[in-house]
Amino acid sequence: MDVMIAQTIQLALAPVFVLVAIGNIIATLTARLGRVVDRARQLQKMHGETEGMQHDLVVREIRMSDNRINLIGRALRLLVMAALCIGLTVVLLFLEEFAHVGLNPVAAGSFILAISLLMWALLVFLRETREATAALRIPEEFLEKDREL
Repeated sequence: MDVMIAQTIQLALAPVFVLVAIGNIIATLTARLGRVVDRARQLQKMHGETEGMQHDLVVREIRMSDNRINLIGRALRLLVMAALCIGLTVVLLFLEEFAHVGLNPVAAGSFILAISLLMWALLVFLRETREATAALRIPEEFLEKDREL
């Protein structure tokens, strides 16, 4: 019996490592979300204080910040769901061991679902990084490409 428990613990280690990775990604996204929210608050203060082209730039960046906040929130929800599926996988592995019920296919399904959610979250995160890159682009009018320096 002790050997079987040890084997179950070894089997459960792989999902737990994935859980740690998901936790690290969640921490990264949470930090990014905090920075985006802080910048959005600054922009909201600037909104009423700007006019013309400068106002248009502020509005453009506010819109991009709003989109980034939505993308990060979506990625975080997917990651939390993936983490819950990983936890379910570990529970199912131990229930299989102790209750001797045929839960291995269900555990495999929950692990596949967790990895699928993780990949989906990473794709959403990729979209957010593309938005961030676009937000960092310097507007053409500031580059003055028609001038030779």
